[in-house]
Amino acid sequence: MPGFIAFWKQKARELQLQTSTLYFAYRDPRVPWYAKGLIIVVVAYAFSPIDLIPDFIPILGYLDDLIIVPLGVYLALRMIPSQVIEECRTKAKEQLDERPRYPFMTAIIISIWIIVILAVGIWLVKVFQ
Repeated sequence: MPGFIAFWKQKARELQLQTSTLYFAYRDPRVPWYAKGLIIVVVAYAFSPIDLIPDFIPILGYLDDLIIVPLGVYLALRMIPSQVIEECRTKAKEQLDERPRYPFMTAIIISIWIIVILAVGIWLVKVFQ
């Protein structure tokens, strides 16, 4: 089982790197307009609540996300000049390797989660007494 989890973590990291590469490529003026258009479509589809196959359909609902989004990323990367891809991939790797340095915001977010969990716990205790 650990190999299975490690495999999917690696795949998720690769997809994150490719997505960041597309972000930097979209902003590069050397990228053709049709590649930028495909990048917009791929990102919009990835974040859209509307799918070609609805998610409530067993297996097929998630299969389109597992096939269409990576295929769109692959096609968009193929449309971008190789020199631009290498530069953008380097920027994306640098960005992913940097650790966020926002300890104050991290503390605020953790505090909010603790407050929410405590509030839900108190509410559940009152409801079920």
